[in-house]
Amino acid sequence: SVAEQLAYAQPVIPVVSNLTGRVASAGELCSAEYWVRHVREAVRFADGVQALAEHGVTNYLELGPDSVLSAMALESAPDGAVAVPLLRRNRNEELSAVTALAHLHVRGAVVDWTALFAGTGARRVALPTYAFQREWYWPIGSRAESGDVRAAGLESAGHPLLGASVGLAEGEGALFTARLSVQSHPWLADHAVMGRVLLPGTALLELAFRAGDEVGCDRVEELTLAAPLVLPEGDTVQVQVRVGVADDAERRSITVHSRPDRADGPGEQPWTQHATGVLAVGDDALPVVGLGAAEWPPADAAALDVDGCYEQFAELGFAYGPVFRGLRAVWRRGEEIFAEVSLPEGARDDAAAFGLHPALLDSALHASLLAGGAEGGGGGLPFSWEGASLHAVGASVLRVRLAPVGKDAMSVSVADASGRLVASVDSLLVRALSEERLTGPGRPGSDSLFGVAWTTVPATADRKAPEPVAVLGPDRHGITGLLEEGGTAVEAAADLASLVAGETPVPGTVLVGIAGPPGAGVIESVHALTAEVLALVQEWLAQDRFDGSRLVLVTRGAVSVDDATVADLAASAVWGLVRSAQTEHPGRFGLLDLGDDAVSPSVLRHALDCGEPQLVVRDDVPRAGRLTRMPTLASGGGNSPVPARDGTWLI
Repeated sequence: SVAEQLAYAQPVIPVVSNLTGRVASAGELCSAEYWVRHVREAVRFADGVQALAEHGVTNYLELGPDSVLSAMALESAPDGAVAVPLLRRNRNEELSAVTALAHLHVRGAVVDWTALFAGTGARRVALPTYAFQREWYWPIGSRAESGDVRAAGLESAGHPLLGASVGLAEGEGALFTARLSVQSHPWLADHAVMGRVLLPGTALLELAFRAGDEVGCDRVEELTLAAPLVLPEGDTVQVQVRVGVADDAERRSITVHSRPDRADGPGEQPWTQHATGVLAVGDDALPVVGLGAAEWPPADAAALDVDGCYEQFAELGFAYGPVFRGLRAVWRRGEEIFAEVSLPEGARDDAAAFGLHPALLDSALHASLLAGGAEGGGGGLPFSWEGASLHAVGASVLRVRLAPVGKDAMSVSVADASGRLVASVDSLLVRALSEERLTGPGRPGSDSLFGVAWTTVPATADRKAPEPVAVLGPDRHGITGLLEEGGTAVEAAADLASLVAGETPVPGTVLVGIAGPPGAGVIESVHALTAEVLALVQEWLAQDRFDGSRLVLVTRGAVSVDDATVADLAASAVWGLVRSAQTEHPGRFGLLDLGDDAVSPSVLRHALDCGEPQLVVRDDVPRAGRLTRMPTLASGGGNSPVPARDGTWLI
């Protein structure tokens, strides 16, 4: 009835109908019935874009309050088309409109600039007398210091935290370099912990993302932070990010080092290692992230008060400045934490230069600090990232879900404001940072000792049917019974010769139980067992039939965990032998120590499938070895050396 009361006229500009998906006929739009159907029936937006493409349209201008339709139009438009939104949410309207016209102008659209600038005092000026050569001359941040790195045989790294990159000779590795300070990157001064400016752990992850992108690795399989990178007031540090050569599985090592950049040259200043890790090629399938618009925030989640939270953080030693104060809202549902974070208005334009702005991701982790996610609610800093992937770039507003996956560890799911996936982390381990790490021995630049820590390997959501395995006899540790109890098909073989002679394909995993011979002395046991395993390893490598399979050596009590006594010294020697073989032949051998405790079939299966080269199972929990910095014994400042448990003193 309302539509029938309106007056209609033919449009001056041809209109593609969202009702039919084609150019509207002469009288079609002048009918009340048409507009009733327009309200009630499906919107044929994609058909309309295709109809425009058939008429040769390549430039699309969105007249609306945001840029949602521009992205949708490009999904149906031909290659080479451009969609320009006239306005963007939360941006100055005049600037957005003029920018949109400029985009169309350089695409060949005719813009009446005289009419646009009428009354503004704008006037035409002559072009400069030199040709535009597509080079950037205006300094932004640290770029002012970098100059033309090509003169030194380098390439621009194309990242705000990196100055230059170079491919390494005689290999496929890469090296990235930078000079960082609070003068060249003022926003880093907003990340102060215990009175010192630290490069955030999220920035080290961002460096790994950028390095991986350079060499075709889109997943940070692991990144462990060995020491904090302190940015001294008034000083600059040199930073190197090094990526190694790809192995057979396309995995690459990555390290991050720094050293002081003195005014008179670095001289003999030592390099400090801040992070080590592995880059890999990820799975194209994106993980499922429940951060969509229909369920945000979760209806059954309780809101937490964020007012004054950064003042509370400061009392704990985390004095975050404006750029890192991005927490806007937090909710809790059981052990899950949900949050909304954003960059301040003045920093949002910088987000496009990063994969994921370190301050934005760091703010996302503050939700855990607010909810008391670390022990005692005292908070912690990123220590180890596992399974981190970047799915979209340039976000300035995020939705976040944090969920526990182990002691002091959590999974991280990050989406943009519409719920689309931006980044995901399978496991982030956080640790408290002590004053001693920043001021005493063991601070960046000092010598450190490392030891092996056995870290829990979280279970995955992969529930595929277990692949069959083969077990070489004799089955010293009851492996066959455990696997069969868990539903795994086990092929028994007396020795390698039986597998070589068999006609069926060799399973992807072959297990053999290893134990020192009973009744023999320690020296005799070590010699006999290592000789036996050496022959086994050499035979395994000599047979082409085993190229696609992994030999896993299973021991009991061969590894000391949590200072426990080694029960099988001969098998412990075998671990050292096989570690060397793993280094020379990655992926061909595995080590698994079951200890003296009972092991469930599901844990044994997970230990075989998780891909870790060295695992121990204690209290029915699989744990992988990780190098960690050992506590350093102070020699001054009122701290006395502490003896080790066996009475040894380290001075």
